[in-house]
Amino acid sequence: MSGHDQLVLCLCELTRLLWKLLLPLLFLCLLLVAVLVLLVLAVRLWLSSNRNARRAGDGRPTVAFFHPYCNAGGGGERVLWCAIRALQNRYADINVVVYTGDLGVTGQQILDGARRRFNIALPRPVDFVFLRHRLLVEPGLFPHFTLLGQSVGSIFLGWEALTEFVPDLYIDSMGYAFTLPLFRYLGGCSVGSYVHYPTISTDMLSVVRERNPRFNNPDYVSNSLFLSAFKVVYYCMFALLYGMAGSCSDLVMVNSSWTLDHILSLWRAPNRTSVVYPPCDVSGFLDVPLEEDGDKKCHSIVSIGQFRPEKDHRLQIRAFKKLLDRRRDGPGGREALKLVMIGGCRNQQDEDRVLMLRGMCQELGVADRVEFKLNIPFDELKREMGEATIGLHTMWNEHFGIGVVECMAAGKVILAHKSGGPKLDIVVPFEGGQTGFLAEDEDSYAEAMDRILALTPGSRLQIRRNARQSVARFSDQEFEACFLAAMEPLMGTLER
Repeated sequence: MSGHDQLVLCLCELTRLLWKLLLPLLFLCLLLVAVLVLLVLAVRLWLSSNRNARRAGDGRPTVAFFHPYCNAGGGGERVLWCAIRALQNRYADINVVVYTGDLGVTGQQILDGARRRFNIALPRPVDFVFLRHRLLVEPGLFPHFTLLGQSVGSIFLGWEALTEFVPDLYIDSMGYAFTLPLFRYLGGCSVGSYVHYPTISTDMLSVVRERNPRFNNPDYVSNSLFLSAFKVVYYCMFALLYGMAGSCSDLVMVNSSWTLDHILSLWRAPNRTSVVYPPCDVSGFLDVPLEEDGDKKCHSIVSIGQFRPEKDHRLQIRAFKKLLDRRRDGPGGREALKLVMIGGCRNQQDEDRVLMLRGMCQELGVADRVEFKLNIPFDELKREMGEATIGLHTMWNEHFGIGVVECMAAGKVILAHKSGGPKLDIVVPFEGGQTGFLAEDEDSYAEAMDRILALTPGSRLQIRRNARQSVARFSDQEFEACFLAAMEPLMGTLER
């Protein structure tokens, strides 16, 4: 037998062997799929029976909000409590539940905190489901592959929430999109989401592709071609999974045009997606006087925002240094200007960051003209806002910008970053009039501040008036009207 015939015979035997193995493998795969389907159906039936038993007791449908950090005092929590208040005022025959991981407080203490921080009192009590494993979504638990780790952790936390209480309508109000398929397919719930910021965005991919160092793209990654390429692949795969999870939502609300563009590109659900601007406490700043500031001996530039890395306070200090250099020989010299940085420190890392910023001021020789005010009460915040001429914001791709809105409501000339929500939604012309200024690097920030200070007091006053009038569209009342209009289709599906 020739070598060719032997090769053909070997190939035939190998084919027969593979065919004999293929049928058992196919059968095993079908069996595993069938077992998985039966398991999912059994879990769904079990969870459905739990919901039906609850409904038989009180007869009311329940809307549940997934907000593991509901006792925090940020803009996301203001959205949560305003949303619950709006639903309770509109629908008297529903119950509201909040899934939270705040174990150190009672439900009443959480509600008291919302009343104290946001001046929001709910018309009826809400129930709280306290989750024991919030640690699973803490970023500190995942020093590497943080996005993936937190997302997987949110699935386990969502499972704990679902097994503790099965609602009729589930709303993710903190951006944990991977819980949506869990509640929809296993819990049999209608699901909705309010997205403050996409977990991943095309801008994040661009930063890695272009190897630009940022707070979430450290130098050791941006300087390495291999690590950058690996991170791009990781981000692309994660974006695919994130889009699949988010597309499960029956209703999607986003907080700005910038967030809308990214969510549409990732979740691909245009018919179910709408912009609902977050509620801003503009009324609390409307009593700050609006008058000409020509007689000021010192112009204050105020910055409001937590001392987090993405807020880019270093850019503010560098730009302020260049402004001082520009106006050194002007009226009053450097004594006529000061930068006031107001913000909160969440933890030791934030406090260390403030120490670093203080050291930076010393190095640049501006420490005598920069003040840091940490965790100050609201009355002091209003006083600083009243004395300021310019409101300063430097975060790249801020998804919305509540601090920007508050500065405009207080009648300050706002100077914000030329990106994200401030560019697309907030610092835009109002009835044909200018409402503020935009910049993107330290030179353009210094130039813009110099230009603002060079305006006549009357010109500045007109911009401040335009800005204050324009932010009425971000009030609590506007949010509640838009939120209820978006929620109406889902609320109509609830059995009462």
